[in-house]
Amino acid sequence: MKRRYSDKIVGAVIFAALTIFSTQTHAGNEDRIGAAGATQLLLNPWARSAGFGNANFATVEGVDAIYGNVSGLAFMNQTQVGFTHTRYLGSSGIGINAIGLGQRVGQASVLGVNVVTMNFGEIERTTVNQPEGGLGTYRPTFGHIALSYAREFSNSIYGGITVKAVTEGVADAKAQGVAFDAGIRYVTGEYNNFKFGISLKNIGPKMNYEGDGLSLTNTLDEKQFTLEQRTEGYELPSVLNLGASYDFLLGNIADSAGTDFVAEHRITGAFNFMSNSFGKDQFSLGVEYGLKEMFMVRLGLAYEEDLFDSEASQNVTTGPTAGFTVALPIGDEGKSVDLDYSYRDTNPFDGIHSIGLTLDL
Repeated sequence: MKRRYSDKIVGAVIFAALTIFSTQTHAGNEDRIGAAGATQLLLNPWARSAGFGNANFATVEGVDAIYGNVSGLAFMNQTQVGFTHTRYLGSSGIGINAIGLGQRVGQASVLGVNVVTMNFGEIERTTVNQPEGGLGTYRPTFGHIALSYAREFSNSIYGGITVKAVTEGVADAKAQGVAFDAGIRYVTGEYNNFKFGISLKNIGPKMNYEGDGLSLTNTLDEKQFTLEQRTEGYELPSVLNLGASYDFLLGNIADSAGTDFVAEHRITGAFNFMSNSFGKDQFSLGVEYGLKEMFMVRLGLAYEEDLFDSEASQNVTTGPTAGFTVALPIGDEGKSVDLDYSYRDTNPFDGIHSIGLTLDL
């Protein structure tokens, strides 16, 4: 009892300190919109959390948590493998693929690996002298590899950290960099149904483009020489997330794993505030209904200033999101194969569709 009581005090102190830090952080600066690069890091490739409108950063679990709040990786069972494909902006031809692996390496520790790639298809190559093309095609390369570690520090406090290797560019001009994420979650309540979460994402040094594509060949006095152009470095799109969620458990409630309570019916309400260093701050609300954790349906809304003003909005998404999960039990209790789907409304284009498959062992 003493340990559980002290855990609550420590968790409350940490949460309060990070809350104060988040309110003091200067963010939501509209003057800096467009000043960051590697904005691919802000695209959520996972169907389950995307359908929640990213409101579930306090409650996200498993490989999905590597994107949102890495501390949620500590809640998975033994082994989890997930894959998601996203058709970004409908008929734009852009695809996002994500594959994640989580493995428990001890009673309290979990390691995770996540690979995300973007596919833009083949793009016609043009130059100033030949704007009509006819020079072949090229394929941009955008993506990152993440290595995560999460740990259960007590029955109430969970934390984790992620390091990401980021790359973007074309064959003759690329930028590479490193980014770090960190997250913490505090869990309380009779059935561990009250959760707080904070995550700090995309912290790292500036990136800049290099390569032969940035060089120019000129001739002076019949002598040919090459000029190498230097590029200005750009910062990463760092964000701070502050979230909370509450589970309403209805019907019979079973304790399946000491800290994992499963009810016949579950309704989860979630809220997240994203403090954006290079854009507008965003507020997310979400609700999810779960039937014996075998079928889940969720709705979300991600709001920022001027979002509903078609002329002033600077975001292609219009706010509403939706999704569902079907979990098919296999073998022992807790093992399942999950099918996830999400939709995010956009204007213009035809929305963002994500479908994924997760094997939880």
